[in-house]
Amino acid sequence: MATVDDQPNVLLFLTDQQRPDWVGMHPEIPVRTPNIERLAERGVDFSNAVCPSPLCGPSRACLASGMEYENCGMQSHGGEPTFDRDRTLYSRLRDDAGYHVMGCGKVLDKFYGRRGPNGRHRIEEFGLSDGVRNRGKWASTNPVADNRDHVYRRALAEADRFEDHERDYDLRDATRRDHFAATFPTSLPDDLYCDSWLAQNGIDLIDDAPEEKPWFLEVSFVGPHDPMDVTREMFEWYRGDDSVEFPGPAPVGADDGFDGRTHNEIRRNYAAIVENIDRWVGRYLDRLEQRGELEDTLVIFTSDHGEMLGDHGRWKKHSPYQSSVGVPLVTAGPGIESRSGRCDEPVTTLDLYATILEYAGLDSGEVDSRSLGPLLRADASTRRECVRSGLGPWRMAFDGRYKLVTGYDPSPSEYDLSLGDKEQVAEFHALDDEKQRTLREEREDILFDHATDPNETQNVADSNPDVVERLKAHL
Repeated sequence: MATVDDQPNVLLFLTDQQRPDWVGMHPEIPVRTPNIERLAERGVDFSNAVCPSPLCGPSRACLASGMEYENCGMQSHGGEPTFDRDRTLYSRLRDDAGYHVMGCGKVLDKFYGRRGPNGRHRIEEFGLSDGVRNRGKWASTNPVADNRDHVYRRALAEADRFEDHERDYDLRDATRRDHFAATFPTSLPDDLYCDSWLAQNGIDLIDDAPEEKPWFLEVSFVGPHDPMDVTREMFEWYRGDDSVEFPGPAPVGADDGFDGRTHNEIRRNYAAIVENIDRWVGRYLDRLEQRGELEDTLVIFTSDHGEMLGDHGRWKKHSPYQSSVGVPLVTAGPGIESRSGRCDEPVTTLDLYATILEYAGLDSGEVDSRSLGPLLRADASTRRECVRSGLGPWRMAFDGRYKLVTGYDPSPSEYDLSLGDKEQVAEFHALDDEKQRTLREEREDILFDHATDPNETQNVADSNPDVVERLKAHL
């Protein structure tokens, strides 16, 4: 069993597409996450955390490599990443620090194709010792070769539930403009609901881990990514006699074609998916307590990126608005000074690479990632002046108050709700680096002041040229 004096276990919860405000520490959002709050009470809740890129593949590549978006070896989805596989977070923990490294769910997502019928295809190559990898939500019913031997698909087939699931997803249909509004419950039982099924895989991995080594486990949930599918039990959590009303999209007046009732129905399902994840966080914490390992385990809860959820009339991710680039980030464990509250310093999930390696007793080396250790020990003297994010042609620098965005078109001529800003990003991925740099120089600088405009509606770049130049120096 690992101890504080040597190498703690590390449990990383990574959700998919979870907004930064969709946790119980934000009382204006009536989502129930008592177990994430339980973590925050023991440790640190970073209220100004962002991801290095608001897209699954690049964000996860940044975490794995410790490098910023333009250096992470994966600027979009698909293809093989170009980072050094011997230097991933997972490889270094396993090969340099002696950890038993495990992953379940979307761990290593987008890094390469097939996952294999047992979810173990090529896991050792990227640093895992053991694991059960499955793809994201929509892929579970995709008939292409990459998914025919999908481990979750096999589990559904063995329970004679795959055809039901396939019909359910056909009704939701990812290509439909309004698929977010398909809020009806799935017919799957709770134990075969994907987040619950993969989370149980993770608990089994911990139980089977060798006792003589410290362990690392990444539990990579597929929710609360769209579609808004929930089980029948989950469907009732925010409905019925005690129906919950959620605040609508911001800013008020942003039009995406949905009425207030539809927005509330979508947000009820989104909240239920988050609450189900929180329940599994609680099961993990209880399991570690039963094993006598809770105090000796570094526990991190975060997401790969956010979800617009109708804000600014947008959905999904891809954009530099805070709903998209912001993420929840809560950390607790040995050596962390509990604040039972928030840390408002700007931080990035990129820095989890160096943080975890520091806890494992390793130097992070020549990477862009910096350890959050000083902040976890309540030492703000080594804070980042600003944190960054980027995708396609745009780049962002955020200092906790001001956010500078370059190279972004906030008003594209066409906007498809089923794609988010994906079309804008895809169009410019085809351009070479020089053309993308030209666009960043030609397009208007955007500066938001979160102190006076938290909904990011007013561009104050012209009235704050000194702030623009200061933040631009980081880009």
